[in-house]
Amino acid sequence: MATIRKRGSTYTAEVRRKGISKSATFTTKAAATTWALQVESDIVAGKNGSTPDKTFSDLLTHYRKTVTPTKSGAREETLRINRFLADPIAAVHLRDLNATHFAAWRDRRLISVSAGSVLRERNTMSNACKRAVEEWKWLSVHPMKGVVWPDDPDPRDRTATDDELERLLFVLGEGTDTVNGRLGYVVQFALETAMRESEISRLEWSDIEPKSCRVRFGKTRAAKRDVPLSLTAVRIIEAMPRDADTVFNISASQIDAQYRAAREKAMVDDLTFHDLRHTAVTRLAKKLDVMALARMIGHTNLKTLMIYYNPKASDLADLL
Repeated sequence: MATIRKRGSTYTAEVRRKGISKSATFTTKAAATTWALQVESDIVAGKNGSTPDKTFSDLLTHYRKTVTPTKSGAREETLRINRFLADPIAAVHLRDLNATHFAAWRDRRLISVSAGSVLRERNTMSNACKRAVEEWKWLSVHPMKGVVWPDDPDPRDRTATDDELERLLFVLGEGTDTVNGRLGYVVQFALETAMRESEISRLEWSDIEPKSCRVRFGKTRAAKRDVPLSLTAVRIIEAMPRDADTVFNISASQIDAQYRAAREKAMVDDLTFHDLRHTAVTRLAKKLDVMALARMIGHTNLKTLMIYYNPKASDLADLL
C-alpha cells in the first residue's frame, strides 16, 4: 500500500507491494499520489521492471545520439542537451529522478535566462523522458509530473525596418567568394521566402525546381512543403555557383556568427535572424490570404501563424 508523508515543503511517497519497495519525493501531494497509484498499478500488472543503472546524463546522451539527429532543429536541440549535461541534474540516478530535481533545475535556470528559454528547454527534457518511459523502459513514470512551470511569455513581436535592412545589407554586401557576401544573399533570400535559418543552410540544388519556381522540401516531415520563389529569390539562386552540395555553401553556425557580427557593425539593435522570418511573413501577408500563407511557411496551426501575421491597422483599413 502507498504511504504519503509530508517532510518540510515536499511529499515523500512510499509503495510496498508484492515484496517490492519504492519511494520518491515530490513538490506536491497530488504528484506524489499520482506517482504512487501508477507504481502500484504497474506492480500489480507485472510491469515493474527494475530501473537500469543509469543517470539522467546517460538518458540525455542516448536521446541526443538516437533521436535528435532525426529533427530539423537538431543543432539547436544538441546545444540545449549539452547545457543539461553541465547541470547538476545530469548526475542524478534514474531511480532517484523526480519532480524535485526538475523544480530545482527550473529555479537555477530562471536566474539567468527568460521563462521562454526555460519552457523550450523543458520541452526537450520532457520529450527525452517520455521516450525513456514509453520506448526504452528506462523509467516507469514520467519524472516531471507535478512541476509548476512559468507562464508562457508574450510572443516576440519584432520586425526589421527598411533602414535597418539597408544598413545590414550594406555591411554584408553581395558576392559568392566570401562568407559575408553569401550571407548577404541569404538575408535577402530569407526576406523573400520566410524560410528558417536551418532550412536555408541545408538547401540543396535537388530541392529547387526552377521551371515551377519553387523549393520542394520532403526529406523530413517537419520541413515537408513547397515554397514559391519570387523573381528576386530566383535571381539570388541563379547567382550562386554550383560548386558545393548546398546552394549557399554556408552552415547554420556561420550564419549565426557572421550575422551577429554584421548586425553589430551596422548598429542594428535586437534584430535576430529569426526576426527576418517575422518580417517576411508580415510582408507576404499583404499579398497572400492566410491559408496560402500558412501553407507557404509551413504552419499547420493558424494560432501559431498569428504570432508572425501582424499587419498594421492602417494596412487592414486599406484592404477594407
